Amino acid sequence: MIKQEDKRAKFLKIYADVPEGLRKDIIVVIEKKPYTWNTAFIEIEENTPLGKKILKVLEDIKII
Repeated sequence: MIKQEDKRAKFLKIYADVPEGLRKDIIVVIEKKPYTWNTAFIEIEENTPLGKKILKVLEDIKII
C-alpha cells in the first residue's frame, strides 16, 4: 500500500501535467459532490480530511 505522502506527491506530479483547460473537469465524486482537478489540488495540498478521501478514491480508480 502506498503511503499518504507518496500519494500526495504522485497526485501533485500528475496535476502539474494536466493542461490548464482540463483542470476544471470533474475527476471524482464523493458523497454526491463533484470535485475538479483544481478543488482536489487545494484539498490535497492542504492535507485536509477531504483531501485524504479524494486521494483514496483516486487510488481506487487507478489515477494515482
